[in-house]
Formats: sequence, structure tokens, C-alpha cells
Amino acid sequence: MAQDNFTAYWQPQIAINYPVSPLYSHNFSLVNRNYVVETDNWKFNTRQLDIAHFSKLSLQDNQSIALGIQYRFRNIFEGSSDELRLIQQYNFTSRPLAVRYGHRFRSEQRITRKVTFHRFRYRFSIDFPLKGEKLDIGETFLVVGNENLLSISKGNSPQYDTRLQGQLGWKLDKSLKLLVGMEYRLEDYTATLPQNVFFLLTSCQLSY
Repeated sequence: MAQDNFTAYWQPQIAINYPVSPLYSHNFSLVNRNYVVETDNWKFNTRQLDIAHFSKLSLQDNQSIALGIQYRFRNIFEGSSDELRLIQQYNFTSRPLAVRYGHRFRSEQRITRKVTFHRFRYRFSIDFPLKGEKLDIGETFLVVGNENLLSISKGNSPQYDTRLQGQLGWKLDKSLKLLVGMEYRLEDYTATLPQNVFFLLTSCQLSY
């Protein structure tokens, strides 16, 4: 871990999914990111707090589009710029058997005080119950995924990132899921010194 290009975080999240109609729903989330390791120093400091809202429209049973807005509070924690993020998303899933395959395409405008970043993202994920073909209450499931990102901005070189994630989840009742997992990010991997970032993820998902 004693490397100048290694950082580790703990990132808890709570998300609420609320249907408005059979085809239209809202998602609200609150995410907190905390340093655990920065370069060769162990510490526990809050880096940022994200508040986000998505409006999702289902096109078919397995396709949807969504618009999102997110605000990142960072100035109050470490003195760097806050960020407003606008998000456009298309999601497609398929489930030939017990395994569900997901494809998510996103474009984002990350607006800070000094510069606006345009980012394009593609994520492929799979999830499945660890017992049987259907996830029932009290059962465990696994989610794994890979995401690739391109960020561009005026006056800067393009940045390429990749992310690998795995989470173990439990469906505790009809509306509540808990997940625990890890994510590894290789950021700006075409640079001379790419950044290695590790996340411990904990998540609570409520669906009404």
C-alpha cells in the first residue's frame, strides 16, 4: 500500500426507489465517501457527500431511460470545489435463465467552478441468486460488474478509467436489500502514473 498512487475509501450509501406509475419512478440516493488510506497514510476523514435524484421511464420490461441530477459537497470537507452533475442514461437488461445481464450507457456533465467535464460511461453487470432461479426473501445474491469511462474537458487530455466491482447482497424483505462489496478503479490508465483506487462498499436499498 505504500505507493504514491494508491488510495482506499469506505463508501456507504442509502437509496430509495419510489414508483409513481407502472412506467415511471424516482430514485433518491445519499452517498458518503471517506478516506481510509491515502498514499502511505492510514486515516479516516470524510472526503465528500453526494445527493442524487433520478427520474426513470420504462420503455419495455427490460429497457429504460433516465435523467439524473447530483450535487457533490466537497468544499466543506477538504476545501476543493463542489460539483453539479447532470446525467443521461439508457439501461438494457436480459435474463435468459437465472442470471440477469445488464448494459448501462451514461453521459454526464460534471460542472465545477473552474471547468466542465464531459464523461461517457458503459457498464456491463451480472447478478443472480446463490440458491435457485428466483431471489426470494431471506436469500443471498451476487452482483459483479465492469465499467469503462472516458472523460474529456477543454484544455486537458482525455482520461480513461476502468472499474471492477463485486458485491454480496441479501434480500431481507419485500422492499429492503443490503449489499456489501469491493470496487477497484484504475484511473487515467494511459497516464505515466495511473491511480489505483480501492473502495469498501456498503449499501442499503429501499423499494416501495
